[in-house]
Amino acid sequence: MKLVVGLGNPGEEYERTRHNLGFQVLDRLAVRHGIVVDTKKKKSLIGRFRLGKERVMLLKPQTFVNLSGEAVLYMASFLRIMPENIIVICDDVNLSFGSVRIRKYGSSGGHNGIKSLIQFLKSDNFPRVRIGVGNSPEQIRLEQYVLSEFSSDEMTLLDPVIDKVCDAVSLIIEGEIDRAMNEFNQ
Repeated sequence: MKLVVGLGNPGEEYERTRHNLGFQVLDRLAVRHGIVVDTKKKKSLIGRFRLGKERVMLLKPQTFVNLSGEAVLYMASFLRIMPENIIVICDDVNLSFGSVRIRKYGSSGGHNGIKSLIQFLKSDNFPRVRIGVGNSPEQIRLEQYVLSEFSSDEMTLLDPVIDKVCDAVSLIIEGEIDRAMNEFNQ
């Protein structure tokens, strides 16, 4: 089984924010597979589907980004899923807007959600797909920037990127992470 985690904050007020890009990708994956991510399980919303022979659970932690590790650890422990079978999708202010970076493992890169996952899982050995949201303008604090909403123009630009990330995640689920990195890393 693969656990696909989108990082984001719960609540309507955060739906269109930069920090909720992981949730937006999960929503698109859910639509592609004809499911909804709305079943409540211990601090998360989940949805399930099959991709080929692989069982997949989509998970939206409801603990806010900075405490995502708590919800992910609970579900991973309950389902006995090893970190290398947890695929994490998140925003990244260190990448240019719309760019994609896939890694098999590694540091948090300063992302508090990834830090939380590493802390709770006691491992950095999980694949992650980062989507660039660009860096905050000098006059705006980073916290304000990641909690700001995308403009309509930005959402239009992100739409094909979200599709691309869904394609990459599907490859990773199928065990083709090297191929996904070759095709989608920019």
